[in-house]
Amino acid sequence: MTYLEIRFLTDGNEQFVADILISLLADIGFDSFSENEYGFNAYILQKDFSENLLNDLLKQVPVKEPVKYSIHEIPPTDWNEKWEKEYFQPILIENQCVIHSSFHKNIPSVQYDILIDPKMAFGTGHHETTSLMLSLLLQLELNNKSFLDMGCGTAVLAILASMKGANPILAIDIDEWAFANSLENVSLNKVENIRVLQGGAELLEKESPVDFIFANINRNILLQNMEVYVNCMREGSYLFMSGFYEADISMIREKAESLGLTYTGQQEKNNWVAVSFER
Repeated sequence: MTYLEIRFLTDGNEQFVADILISLLADIGFDSFSENEYGFNAYILQKDFSENLLNDLLKQVPVKEPVKYSIHEIPPTDWNEKWEKEYFQPILIENQCVIHSSFHKNIPSVQYDILIDPKMAFGTGHHETTSLMLSLLLQLELNNKSFLDMGCGTAVLAILASMKGANPILAIDIDEWAFANSLENVSLNKVENIRVLQGGAELLEKESPVDFIFANINRNILLQNMEVYVNCMREGSYLFMSGFYEADISMIREKAESLGLTYTGQQEKNNWVAVSFER
């Protein structure tokens, strides 16, 4: 598969402009982002890219200076090597969980040690939404509780849930790279009770209710699929959602409460949020 790298120049605008733009880009198929000197880079499969759609999206962003961009085709790449050299560094969550790759040395000794060799999959723990969800997960008693990781990325949430005693566990992602990488990471961590599936919310129609659902996707997908998630909950089940901004909470909460859920709390990090609801 061929990826495109779109280099956005947001220099001259406030930081929130880049944050808003990244959120909107995620809604139209961009799946990875990295900072550059003057803004950020966004990555998308070439087959999923529409420049007309991108230009329409840019008109929605409130800016002082026009956001310029350039399009670059990425040659076949060893993504593990690229992450090793440029991006992925070990991350420590709440001094309880460390996430690292096979090439890292001098890893701190903590209770939960997770090995992740990422490809072009979202979910290493570095993005605010993933670290928020990991922090929330660490606070839960999961022993013998069923768990769903929706939009699993690298399956890091599912792997941590397994380490905390959750069982059984289902991890789902619509992206074939994320699906393949999740399978690899589950195997790397020698976890045997995670079932990984490729697809969307339609896969939940045949699944039994679960105790905990973690969905780290984006606002529009969460709103679109929330009813399906609720149908996969029983009384006393919890739904944790992230992938959106603090300004989006009212919309998310209104939808969840209309479906019979009770709001139980939220956490914020750099304007990104994670919220929780109980049925």
